[in-house]
Amino acid sequence: MSDVQNESLFEAPPLAEQTRMVEAILFATADPVSIKELTGRMPHGCNPVEALVHVGKRYEGRGVHLVKIEDAYAFRTAPDLGYLMQKETVEVRKLSRAAIETLAIIAYHQPATRAEIEEIRGVSVSRGTIDQLIELEWVRLGRRRMTPGRPVTFVVTAGFLDHFGLENARDLPGLKELRSAGLLENRPPPGTGDVDEDTNDDQADMFEESDE
Repeated sequence: MSDVQNESLFEAPPLAEQTRMVEAILFATADPVSIKELTGRMPHGCNPVEALVHVGKRYEGRGVHLVKIEDAYAFRTAPDLGYLMQKETVEVRKLSRAAIETLAIIAYHQPATRAEIEEIRGVSVSRGTIDQLIELEWVRLGRRRMTPGRPVTFVVTAGFLDHFGLENARDLPGLKELRSAGLLENRPPPGTGDVDEDTNDDQADMFEESDE
């Protein structure tokens, strides 16, 4: 078989067809899809990166648009139309003040160890607080620190970024904005008698679940 024939066997589909393939994959998948995943699903020789550019342009100004979440892509409802989905999808999740503050600290200081979280908050952090955030799939275990005891670290997940419409952790609002929104409070220094707020029944109705 000639070289010309070999090339024809692996010739990539036209870009317009690749764009349709990427569009179909993204619509069929609820979770963000990485370039690696797209490459693995599409025929040999396809260029999903270029196809994504065309998909993004195609959906500019429409009811759904293409968003990047870390190194993956997904279709999401246009921000100005999110209110249309809230009636069917809103589910209020109650987080304790301790959980809210712990989540904020992890997001801004990741990777963060339990000791670092406690140092910043000024009070102890119960295991249940972090377990709750892990169950929500907003926090996951990171790499162990190469320090005595090799403590585990915690980082926010792609699901956390997706929920709040962030491409990466660098897009988080400033600490002053968090404090003004009531998501992070200044704490007294350690040893002043504070206890973990997980023991307090007063929970804040925060973080509405609104998967768009």
